[in-house]
Amino acid sequence: MTNTYLPRPINSTQMRSVNRSAVLDLFRRSSPIARSKIARILGLSQPTVMRIVDELVEKGMVRYTGESEGGLGRRRDLLEYYKDGHAVIGIDLGGTNMFGALANIGGEILHEVTVDNHATTGEDSYKLLLEMIKVLVNTPRRDAQTLRGIAVGAPGVTESRTGMVRWAPSLNWRDFSLKAFLENEFHLPVIVENDVNLAALGEHWFGAGQGTQNMVLLAIGTGLGSGIIMDGALLRGHNESAGEVGYLLSTREDLHHSYSQFGAMESIISGTGIANRARALLQGKFPSDQLSKLTSENVFDAARQNIDWAKHLIDETVDNLSLTILNLSTIIDPELIVIGGGVAKSADLLIPAVQERIAGVLPITPKVVVSQLGRRGAVMGGIAQIVLATSDYYIVRKVS
Repeated sequence: MTNTYLPRPINSTQMRSVNRSAVLDLFRRSSPIARSKIARILGLSQPTVMRIVDELVEKGMVRYTGESEGGLGRRRDLLEYYKDGHAVIGIDLGGTNMFGALANIGGEILHEVTVDNHATTGEDSYKLLLEMIKVLVNTPRRDAQTLRGIAVGAPGVTESRTGMVRWAPSLNWRDFSLKAFLENEFHLPVIVENDVNLAALGEHWFGAGQGTQNMVLLAIGTGLGSGIIMDGALLRGHNESAGEVGYLLSTREDLHHSYSQFGAMESIISGTGIANRARALLQGKFPSDQLSKLTSENVFDAARQNIDWAKHLIDETVDNLSLTILNLSTIIDPELIVIGGGVAKSADLLIPAVQERIAGVLPITPKVVVSQLGRRGAVMGGIAQIVLATSDYYIVRKVS
């Protein structure tokens, strides 16, 4: 029976956590609300709801509003998700740009720190991260607001359970014990997660994916990756590498190649890939110093001006982005795909063309939209992940 998966039973303590998770999520989505309504919506007994609500009030997650509802009969006190009771620090540890924020658990940004084009790798990237977090830790918070934890989104393969960054090429980190280092430094709960996974959670809780159960965030920036939400929870996979769509193949010629840095699809439709393809295409036609400064934004701007070489490159990009979306849709069947990352700034040239190409290819195709959160996505996902991790949170799905 070694290494054989068996369904696990649930004990009474875990069942209380399941019920508490459901109540907390209802508060988050539907505040203000009365305890009797919670019991009716969730099918829980009044004593169970009263006990859970009292516990959440004691922990500062929920508070009484001072208002009530009801007719001529008994009035019912209203309670709400206490957004300002706790704060979270979220960091998007990009290979090119770093963005950090202090926010309350309702998603309101209280202070931001940005470092663009940091050009650091290895130990220098870690030192820069420490400086950003120290600024945010020392930022004045609202009265009695507890700092609940720190969430860091890292660009690469991470182990969420251990907080180990297994491989982040853009930072030159391999087997880097980020969670342990940060917890030792700040003495706070720390979550280390793949940056795109965090951004997907951010969109699911606060952005374009609110109300969905199955969605994908496709992040197109320096690299290419996706964060997948299935049945309301992150899909990580056996090696925590689910969603590494940058390694999808676009043609059979991509076989028998080793991709130690950028994957096959990533080298085509990421911002880096678009810029590199443009440089190769324009080699000898423009001065080398001018080509070295060429960015994907320059390519999109040229396409808007109907310049042939740029239109050709963007057409190729749209074709391969369409293939990526169709491949994801075939396997995951999401109701929504959100396009994020730096390239999403040019969504006007991508999404309509993608929707035209994928129409009718599958019996049902997902809705494709642009991110509502932009660079704040991973920070917003950090709020979600800290709340989940520090609340003994459960997501339960009945197998039918």
